[in-house]
Amino acid sequence: MRLFRRSRKSEDVPDPRTAWPEQPVPEDAAAAAVTFWEAWFALLPEVSAALGDREPHRVEHDLCTIVEALHPRLHFSLDRGHRAIYSLVLTGQEDPELRPYTDAWKAAAPPEDAIWEYHDSVPPVPDPSEVTVNLGETRIALADVRVTAKVDDSAGRVDVTVFHPLIEELRPETRTTMTFLPLDATLGERVAAERLGKVELVTEAQDGQLTLLELREVVGRLGSPTPGNVGTPD
Repeated sequence: MRLFRRSRKSEDVPDPRTAWPEQPVPEDAAAAAVTFWEAWFALLPEVSAALGDREPHRVEHDLCTIVEALHPRLHFSLDRGHRAIYSLVLTGQEDPELRPYTDAWKAAAPPEDAIWEYHDSVPPVPDPSEVTVNLGETRIALADVRVTAKVDDSAGRVDVTVFHPLIEELRPETRTTMTFLPLDATLGERVAAERLGKVELVTEAQDGQLTLLELREVVGRLGSPTPGNVGTPD
């Protein structure tokens, strides 16, 4: 799922010796959320046309602007939906300081319809074993990911290791992505943050390994601390 952020032209980038200007943060999250949705509906005809033409970059700048007005550290994505044709995802990447803004955004969201669904964190994919991602020049099939799971029932959390046969082919900077991407795809961003404890990438197969769908079952047996079930979009 692609995350868009505001792109700046080279002439807009300040001298690196100059501190980046602070971006204003609205004091009233609820009011900022209402303003976002007003701007979204005004922009929606252009968004629909861009998606219909498979040219989402045409509205990237405008969408970045209205998201940034809600809070400058929020991320968003447009993707295929699970219940509707498209989904709009707004995420603070589980930063507690951003939660009031994503909560207000979701509370003010319009009802979902056949065209749009809305998520305040990255939802899980229906079947992660069907997903293949490109990390650098390496194609990683999530069906080949194996994990171990050590459950702490008293804490309601699971420590995991993550392994893939091609892990040695990845550059160091992409290995962090390989560590967390399969877990977010399997559990959803919010459940992964709330239910996973220690997460470690390993370069050798471990005893007692599970598939990602088996990990989903393990975490699901702990129950869900937030509305929505593990492995299903909220």
